[in-house]
Amino acid sequence: MARRYRLPSVDPFLIWLVGTIVLASILPARGVALAAFDIAADSAIVLLFFLHGAKLSREAVLSGIGNWRLHLMTLAFTYALFPVLGLAAARTSGLVIDPALAQGILFLALLPSTVQSSIAFTAMAGGNVAAAVCSASLSNLVGIVLTPLLVALFIHSGGAGEMDGLGSVQKIATQLLLPFVAGHLLRPVIGKWIDKHKKLLQPVDRSSVLLVVYSAFSAAVANGVWQRVGLFDLGVLLLASSVILAIVIAVNGVAARFAGLPREDAIVLLFCGSKKSLVSGVPMAGALFAPAQVGMVILPLMIFHQLQLVVCAWLAGRYRAEAEAAMSPPRAEECRSA
Repeated sequence: MARRYRLPSVDPFLIWLVGTIVLASILPARGVALAAFDIAADSAIVLLFFLHGAKLSREAVLSGIGNWRLHLMTLAFTYALFPVLGLAAARTSGLVIDPALAQGILFLALLPSTVQSSIAFTAMAGGNVAAAVCSASLSNLVGIVLTPLLVALFIHSGGAGEMDGLGSVQKIATQLLLPFVAGHLLRPVIGKWIDKHKKLLQPVDRSSVLLVVYSAFSAAVANGVWQRVGLFDLGVLLLASSVILAIVIAVNGVAARFAGLPREDAIVLLFCGSKKSLVSGVPMAGALFAPAQVGMVILPLMIFHQLQLVVCAWLAGRYRAEAEAAMSPPRAEECRSA
């Protein structure tokens, strides 16, 4: 019986993102309204990272933390291979597109991995879920400190943008790190309630990102973003994202085989080492770049976000189908031929 292949579905969140950009382009917030949206976005980000800390199960992290070789490989992909590819892509694309968009390509390469989708795809593919929880969480913890340092080193040190070093550190600490730590420390008190009401709290992730995107693009529209970005630029961003993701996935497979990782751990390396976090990246961009730059900087990340979801969903389904085929009993025809 012929196997049917379905095209990967579009993430509904992408529709919300596009709708938010359209709304900001038609009705951008200005003056007092923009300041109010900025305050609301900052408050949502604080709540978001507080909940991330509260949702982080210490038991799950401890159960997977012993696989240190896998976690080091994941960090190497996230904070070594990706930045190298991002530097190359930014310098190449910067010859034909706006420099701010090229900065955005490099910025996305410096971000931590995703948490929820990495774990979800690992579970779907039959990978080591406990190790995925540990790798993805470790990537985000390291990224809160390492990403601003890498941005300062590779982007702002070359005069490619302006950044108030002390102010950025303070914003990262107060909006991201301290709420995360506070949430995790309070997990013994509120953890059960958080776990029980995950579906009710899930909209916080997306609403906080949408608020930041709206305020960022409102400022960008005031600075003529759509006079600077055209279809050619979007095509270059999609091509650069596709090349980066393809190289990372290819090197990932080679590294897993060379290291002799079991199938379950190779799946973790694939999904935790090939993705970048929109949820962490958008607020970090707001803290690390001037308001007028943020809209341009996060545009490449939004394109890469959807691309990685489509590709990883297809890969997870393929791994799952292979596992099910390996576990299924032989067909009658095969038994008779044997």
